[in-house]
Amino acid sequence: MKIMIGSPDDRKIVSGRSAFTLIEGVIAATVAAIMFASIYLGLGQGVGIIQSARQNLRATQILQEKMETIRLYTWDQISSNGFIPPTFTAPFDAASTQSTGGLTYSGTLTISPANMTEGYAADHKLVTVALSWPSGGIQHQRQMNTLVSRYGLHNYYY
Repeated sequence: MKIMIGSPDDRKIVSGRSAFTLIEGVIAATVAAIMFASIYLGLGQGVGIIQSARQNLRATQILQEKMETIRLYTWDQISSNGFIPPTFTAPFDAASTQSTGGLTYSGTLTISPANMTEGYAADHKLVTVALSWPSGGIQHQRQMNTLVSRYGLHNYYY
């Protein structure tokens, strides 16, 4: 197939068989490979970040649950040794009815005298709940602290 280019006075015949050169094809393939690799790595990182956020959220839920349970105990129960277990475990999937061998959180609950120098320091306890779990070859940790008072909130008006 021949194509005529130019004005009628200046006629040139150009062959219709033009294509990309080898170097242009290699460059296009390299650019495409870099784009696909970037998309793949970006999706992988996104999934990893979501998984880490879910694990952190579940850890916060476990810590909050333990702190809310402490509120239900009386002063005598909190002060007695052995009433509240010092260690606990919790699964990642709280709704699971069977152990699937998935991620398990390990925790400790420590009740100690409050770090105070005032006269009412004996009426306070420091409760520390610590949680740790392995993920991705790294040991993660979270912790919550609260003070518990023998007589609750003093001089507080609603």
